[in-house]
Amino acid sequence: MSTDGAQFMRVATRRGAAIALEFDGLPLAATEGDSILAVLLTHGLILRRHEFGNESRSGFCLMGACQDCWVWSAQGGRLRACTTPVADGMILASQPPAGRHE
Repeated sequence: MSTDGAQFMRVATRRGAAIALEFDGLPLAATEGDSILAVLLTHGLILRRHEFGNESRSGFCLMGACQDCWVWSAQGGRLRACTTPVADGMILASQPPAGRHE
C-alpha cells in the first residue's frame, strides 16, 4: 500500500484479519478493527466535497460529533466513517445513491 498523500500513517503493525472493501469503485485493503475513516485517510482519500465550494472534506473531530464524515453504503444507509468499523466486502460511496438525499 502506498502512503503517498496519506493523512494517516500507521506507526505500528496491526494484527487482525485482512479486510477488502470498496470506496467509490476503488478497491481498498484494511485490517479488522479499522474504522472506515482510518482506512480512507491511510489511503490518501477524501470523503466528500464541501457543499458550498469544492474543498475536500475528510472528517473533523474523529470521534462522531461533527457530522463531517458521512459515507453511504451500497445498501443505501448512511454511515459515520469515524465510528464504523470496516467489514469484509463493504461497498461504500462518497455520495448517496441516486434518488436519495439525506
